[in-house]
This record gives sequence, structure tokens and C-alpha cells, in this order.
Amino acid sequence: MATVLMCRRLPRLSRVTAISTTAKRGSSKSKKEKRDKPGAAKTGTEAGATIQLLKPRDYRVLYNPAAYAKGRAGSQQHGDRDSSQALGDTFTSPGTAQAPQTFPTASSQALSPVRSALPKPKSSTLLRQTVLYKEEAEKERQELHDSKEDPRMFQQGRPEYRALTCDSAEPAEPLPAEEGDWILQSVAGSEGSPGVLRDYFLRLSRLPAERRAALGSDARFSALCHRAVTAIRLFSTPDLIQILKACVPLAVPASHPLLNACEAEFCRRAWDMGLEQLLLVADCWRCLDRSVPSYLGIMFSYANLHWKDLTLPQFVQLLYIVGEGRRSPTDLAQKVESTILKHLDAFTLEELGAICLGLFKSLSGISEHVMRRIADRVSLQMEDMSTYALVNVLKMLRYTRMDHLPLMRELSRVIPARIPATNIQGIMHITLTYSSLHFFDEDVLAAVATSLPSKVSYCRSKDAAKFLWSFGCLDYEPPNEEEFYSSLIKQLHAKLHEFSKFPEHLLTALLGLAFVKRFPEELIDFALREEFVQKTKGSKYELNKDLFTLGKSVEIECPTYQGSHLTPQLCQEFTEMVSSFAEREIYVRPEIVEATSLLESMLGGPEYVKNHMILPHTRSSDLEVRLATDGHPIPFNFKDPVAAKKLRDMGVNLTDDLMSQLIQGRAHSQSPTAVGNEARIPSQKRGDTTGAPCWGGALSTGATSQAEPKPGLWQPGEVRLALQVSNRNHFCYGSRRLLGLHCLKRRQLRLLGYVVVELPFWEWFPLLKRTRSEKLSYLHYKVFCPTLLTRA
Repeated sequence: MATVLMCRRLPRLSRVTAISTTAKRGSSKSKKEKRDKPGAAKTGTEAGATIQLLKPRDYRVLYNPAAYAKGRAGSQQHGDRDSSQALGDTFTSPGTAQAPQTFPTASSQALSPVRSALPKPKSSTLLRQTVLYKEEAEKERQELHDSKEDPRMFQQGRPEYRALTCDSAEPAEPLPAEEGDWILQSVAGSEGSPGVLRDYFLRLSRLPAERRAALGSDARFSALCHRAVTAIRLFSTPDLIQILKACVPLAVPASHPLLNACEAEFCRRAWDMGLEQLLLVADCWRCLDRSVPSYLGIMFSYANLHWKDLTLPQFVQLLYIVGEGRRSPTDLAQKVESTILKHLDAFTLEELGAICLGLFKSLSGISEHVMRRIADRVSLQMEDMSTYALVNVLKMLRYTRMDHLPLMRELSRVIPARIPATNIQGIMHITLTYSSLHFFDEDVLAAVATSLPSKVSYCRSKDAAKFLWSFGCLDYEPPNEEEFYSSLIKQLHAKLHEFSKFPEHLLTALLGLAFVKRFPEELIDFALREEFVQKTKGSKYELNKDLFTLGKSVEIECPTYQGSHLTPQLCQEFTEMVSSFAEREIYVRPEIVEATSLLESMLGGPEYVKNHMILPHTRSSDLEVRLATDGHPIPFNFKDPVAAKKLRDMGVNLTDDLMSQLIQGRAHSQSPTAVGNEARIPSQKRGDTTGAPCWGGALSTGATSQAEPKPGLWQPGEVRLALQVSNRNHFCYGSRRLLGLHCLKRRQLRLLGYVVVELPFWEWFPLLKRTRSEKLSYLHYKVFCPTLLTRA
């Protein structure tokens, strides 16, 4: 018996299992309705999500794109974001994580009379407070990192990097503050030779940190910089490099006139410098956070000309600079790949991570062969690799869209235990790798879901969006699903102010939620408002399809929703856009053309079959067939017989090579199911994906209402079939587990009264090479299934 739960809910969260604004999930839900989800073995009624609208707090945390927790290698780990992050959406984020407050240590005499009258805490209480403080401080330390220093950890692995990099550590022997004053007084009293000016900068760079910080407002230091600018041509190249290096601990602003003069001078001298000097200067620019595209362009041209002279450390440092500069010199691509293969066994694991990060940040393409060789080595030594370096490899694996079963298998063994000690951005990139490659691994996802609620306050808007998208894409609701989803939805509310700048993140998050039947109404209302829709047009991403999918899904699955909707004009525009794409790319696929032609022959002509998108917002086609309750087909497609004939007469040649690609994909000789079993990715039969048609006109248990078809379109006694000619990209890798978008589509078709009939690729594609009579027999069984007609 279902238990009625009372919970205060703010904001409202629609769950379509009940088609209401509550989050209750009844115990009467069957295993079939759950579709055999891993982690779904829960009984009884689950608690509703309690969600409150939070105001952004006043504290700030420095955003850092790169750094994860400690791995077995013992160094501090870090990370970066996906390819859109490499384009530079870095910002300082308010409302993420507040630094813990220290406890007062003053004596009771120093307290006010009221405070003095309070009972003193017991020593055990103070001890507990101290322990809690230390725990919070350690958690804070794990989550906050230095975006400049974290990607440089590989430089600690070889002494050769010392000559190529600028050491930003505190000086071993700091200069007394009094000597700094003496130097600044000397500037005013003498002209000074280039050597003397160089020494002034070097000595000032050794002052204590607080004294160095005050130099920026000191007129005497400004005079020293002006003197250096005036004498810029008189410095030798080594002396000029020393001055630039001194500017790093002196924290000279990136736009300072001294740096302008230095950049121009180094560009002038670049062709007379050596590779070591060029890389060192480039590293200084990175430490100073100054963008120098002209200098980098010259350096890349020089490296291209002297490529054979590059040592292994110089090559890795060059790729680090390529990544940090977000520039990909196309003329170096082939040389980079050959050099990676040349030194592959000699690279340290951290250097491999740095190489992948450099390629990823610069959006550099890399061949599948080279990426597979890197993955081969990583899969053999993953246990000895830091989490930070490993995540950087995963970024590049994701960017190349390459499957690598040994690496994913080893990752499944190694990474779950590391998740609790990994920072939120690292966990996000791990999770995004699985969803991007369509790999389902319950152990990894469950570990992520368990760790995330306690870390959720550190999520940027993008992090929260990627988590929701990844879990929704893989159609996975974890054992702690209510806590997991409610904590992320709260964080979306806390980050609402960020979505004006990054509208793509809100749509990503809401689509991920829609895939698993969750519709937070306040956020949806915000996303569908005209003001927000206008902001999406200024995004660097194409967001029209996402808006369309969200808007139409809400119309179908949330009949009680009273918020904003997309305008009819906008929906019509999006429909035409999606339909145009489908006509070019989807309707003409050989497996769909063949099924359409055979169905027309079997049923009596093109008027009995329609190849179209019943739900354009789901971006995939359907073969619609209508039957009377006695099983006879009903003609209905009279509008466009020419289009049907055009599809029928296309004459696609089904060669052995094409069939191999359709059935197995580009890189596999095993069957999809066998591959999935080998990779420890469950090959589950997920409800309607087994190939047997099932009746979907009624809602699942616990539903209170459903979206009805438009009046006047549905004939009495009519059964509408939506045949799904699926392909391997509709399913998780190597399994029969439907991805979130396709689960959403089939769910909505049933809500509209359609009977969903699967022509799964593992059945239909092999039949394409068989005789016509065998294909007709298969389609006849699918359309005229006795069980289907009995239920109808």
C-alpha cells in the first residue's frame, strides 16, 4: 500500500509518473515501468524532494578550470572542462563556496560583559569544533585550486623543465624590506646601466610578498619601469628574460607598459633566440596571464622550422603552451602526432596528461590511431596515474569520440574509489566522458551520485548542468535519486544569475531532467520566457533544438503546468528547421527507406504508411501505420504520395561494407552484445526495447492524467502504430539500453496514444541482407502481432 507523504516543496517539481507537481513515486510502479534500471531495486514509497529557492550568497570562490584530488601518484590533481571551456568561459563565481570562519582565541577579559557572562565551552566541545573546522578547511582546500599552477604539475617530473619554465615559488632568501626602500631611492638618484636596472628588478622580486604587493602604487617603482622601457633595446636577451621573469613575482599587471615594451622587443628578437629561450619567455607570459598571439605565432613558426631539434621536455612544454594559449597551429598537427608516437613509451604519465590537456584546450584534432596508442598505454598503467592526468586523457578521448574498451574497463575498476577524494570539476569530467561516449557503468555513476550531494555547493552552473545531462542521457536514476536530484536543482536555483551569460547550461540541465521525467516548473518557466529565449540567440551554441525539445516535452508531459510556453510561430519555425534536416539526413537512410518500401508493398500502397516525425522535437523519424481493431490497415497518407514514391525509388545499394558498418559500427568485429559483456557494461532488456511491440495507450500506475491527442484527428476504433527503426546510436554502447532522448520519445508517443513498435537494429539490420520474403515476414509479425491486436 502506498504511503502518502507530506512535504513542503519549493520550488515545484513535476514528476510525470504522476503528471502532477509532487515528487511522490508510488510503490505500485512495476519493474517493467522502471525498465530494469540498475540501482532501482527500492521498495515502498520514496520520499518527495524538498526543494527551496535559494538566494545567491555573498561569498566568492575563484573559478579554476583544472584540478582534481590526489591520486596514487601523490601530487595534487586537477582538471579542465570540455571543449567549450577551452574557449574561455572562465569567471569568478559568487555563491559557490564560503571559506570557513576561524574561531576566536582571545581571552575572556577581552570579551564584552555579555560575552564574559556566557558559560565557557567545555574542552570536548572545543575539540569537536576544531576537528570540524579542520575537516571543512581540508574540504575547501580540495575544491579550490590555482588555475595557473595546477596544469604545470608535469614540470616537476624532470629537471630539464627548470630551464624552460618560470618558477613562481616564493624566493628561498627573501630580501629585507629596508633594502627594497634603498633600491627605490637609488632609482631616483642615478641613471643606471641596463645591468644595474636588471639587478634592481631581480632584487625587488625577492622582497616579502606584502612589500611586493605595495610596489604597484609606488611612484618610485613606476619610475624604474619607465626607465626600463626607455632602455629596452639596450638589454641583452638574457637580461631582458631575467627582467620578464622578475615581473612574475612582482605581479606586474598584464596591461602594464613595461610588458607591452617587452612583448614588442621579444617579437623583434625571436628569430635570433633559441628554442629554450622562446619557451621560457612563453611560460613567463602564461604566468603573467597576458595574451600574446603575435609572439606565439612567431614561436610556432620557429618550432616548425626547427622541429627536429626539439627535445622531449621541450615538446611537452610546447604543447602545454599551445593549450594555455588556446591556439592550434594547423601546420604542426602531423609533426605533433609523429612526435607523440616517437616518444610514447618515454613520456611520464603526467606528461601524457599534459599533452592531452594541451591538445584538448587548443581544440586540436588528433587521429584515432594516435589516441588509441595513448589509451593503450594509460589502460596498462592507470593505477599509477594521478587523477588529474587521467581526467585530461579522458577529455581528449571524449573530444575524439573514440571508444576504447580496455581503458573504460580499467577506469571502471580504478575510478569509483577515487571519486570521494576528487574535486567537483574532476568528477564532472569523468561523468561527462561516460555520457559523451554513451558508456553505461552503474558502479561509476553510483559512486558519483553518492559523493555529489555533499559537494554540490562547489558546482558551477555548468557542472550541475553536465551532471544532470549525463545521468539523464544514460537514463540512470541512482539509489539516492531524490537527494541527488533535489540537491542539483537547488544549485541551479542558486546559480540562476549565471544563466543569462551561459544560457546553454540551463537548457542542458533541464533536458537532462526531462529525460528522467523531472520538470522543475520555476526553472522551466524561466527558460521559456521571451527574455531568456532571446538570450539563447546570442550563444555560441545552436540552442533552438534544445528549446524546442524542452518546450514540447512540457506541453505533453505536464498538463497542469501554467508557466511560459514557446510561441506558436517559434514552434513552427523550429519544426520546419528540424524537418528540413530530416529530409536530408534521416528519411533517406537505407534501413528506413527499405522498411518504408516493404511496408507499402505489404499494406497496399504509400497511403498506408507515413515516414515522418510524429514528434519533431525528438529529432528522429517514425513509420506511422494505422489499423482498425479487426487488424485491417487504414489508408491515411494522402497528402504527399510523391515523397513516398521518391523514397521508394532511391535504390540504395546494400553492400557488405555498408551492412558491416550498420550492424557493428566502424571499429568492432564482435557483435554489440558481446562487446558490451566484455566491457562489463550491462546488456539489459529495457522494457520496450526487446523488439516485441507493447501497448502504450494507458499511463503507468500512479498517473492521474495524460496528454490527449488533438480532437478530430483520432478515429474511433483506430490503432496507431509508431514503428521505430532504431540504430546503434540510440542505445548505450554495446547494450540494449535506450539513451535518455529516445526513452523520452517513446514515453511521449505512448502518452499521445500511439503503440510503439521497435524494429531494433540487432534484428532489422541483419535482415536487410536476407530475402524479400524474410523481411516481409518479419514486418508482418511486427505490425500484426496477435498480442497487440488483442490488447487493442
